[in-house]
Amino acid sequence: MNISLTDKASSRLKEIISSKGDNLALRVLVRAGGCSGFEYGMALERNTRPDDNVSEFDGIKVVVDANSLQYLDGSTIDYVDSLMGGGFAINNPNAVSSCGCGQSFKTAGANGAPRSCGSGGCSH
Repeated sequence: MNISLTDKASSRLKEIISSKGDNLALRVLVRAGGCSGFEYGMALERNTRPDDNVSEFDGIKVVVDANSLQYLDGSTIDYVDSLMGGGFAINNPNAVSSCGCGQSFKTAGANGAPRSCGSGGCSH
């Protein structure tokens, strides 16, 4: 798996995992939807699935299912602080365009089922 974490993302994830309990992994996934065709998802989980790709970065397990991996290969997960609040962001070299919210993207070779940003397509 070719996904990486920035130092800021790693540090913030360690804080979150420490407050939630041990043995948690970060699941990163892609699902059809959002206003550009696909949208990202992240969650903390204890268990992996048989088709998961598991990597470890600085003591943090990152889990990606086989279907999502094809869209995330080469991506970097960062943590961004801004005046509007902080959050995780994915820098995805496979995305040819993305929504203004940064949670939705489109690839050159595949399209999901885009929804309008005005109708709740972007989840913040």
